[in-house]
Amino acid sequence: MLNIDEIQNGVVIDHIKAGMSHTLADVAGLYSLDCGVAMIKNVRSTKSGKKDIIKIEGDTSSINFGVLAYIDPEITINHIKNGKIIKKEKPVLPDTLVNVMRCKNPRCITSIEHECDHIFKFTQSGKYRCVYCEEEFNRLK
Repeated sequence: MLNIDEIQNGVVIDHIKAGMSHTLADVAGLYSLDCGVAMIKNVRSTKSGKKDIIKIEGDTSSINFGVLAYIDPEITINHIKNGKIIKKEKPVLPDTLVNVMRCKNPRCITSIEHECDHIFKFTQSGKYRCVYCEEEFNRLK
């Protein structure tokens, strides 16, 4: 049996779809954090069969949790202080995503000007659109 110790101060990202923790960590910039990060993959789950978990010990103020909701809207974020959960939340999809995905339209300015940020706004239809060319982008499944 694998045993990962509890953290004292930080965040536990739970209920990640099995196999999605690396994608989530990459997009959220977790690899560049200057604190302890534990990634646990394919853990048994009564709800979904298997899941991933990420534990972050230390300062998590630089993490954009909305981006995490874009990658996997079913995740739960547990804020830990002194070894106890002080807040449990489901992140909300952000209104704007910057450089999380790339515009697929070959005529978009982002395809020509490589220094342009790829900026997408969330629309009422529940999809993201490029702010430059209005190309629609479906959320990851």
